Amino acid sequence: MAQKVNEVMTPVPVAVPPDTSLVEVGDLMRQHGIGDVLVVHEGRLRGLVTDRDIVIRAVAAHRDMSGTTVADICSTNMITVAPGEDADEAVRLMRENAVRRIPVVDGDRPIGMVSIGDLAVQRDERSALADISAEPPNT
Repeated sequence: MAQKVNEVMTPVPVAVPPDTSLVEVGDLMRQHGIGDVLVVHEGRLRGLVTDRDIVIRAVAAHRDMSGTTVADICSTNMITVAPGEDADEAVRLMRENAVRRIPVVDGDRPIGMVSIGDLAVQRDERSALADISAEPPNT
């Protein structure tokens, strides 16, 4: 029987309101050893900001890190997946949309995050990607 997304996802993703500064978001990424943070307003998913977004859309553009908010640079056209979907559907969505992580939502409320690393560990815990994903983050 195929595994469901809620069996492989990381529950309780780190989320911030849209007016959070990039300095604060970067600090949260460092504290939690993650590369993505959800942008949530009134409990509803509004965006996703990644470490790459910060580098490309803010650092490389010479933006003020303490004055720029996640709403200024986050992706708002997100691919999402429901917790009851087959994990294979998450893999298909990642391939089709060339993304490494997908928010897991119940309606429009975020409840988790599923990453390519989560799926690699679930599918073959001895693979190189699973080994890398299981390592503690570099801080």
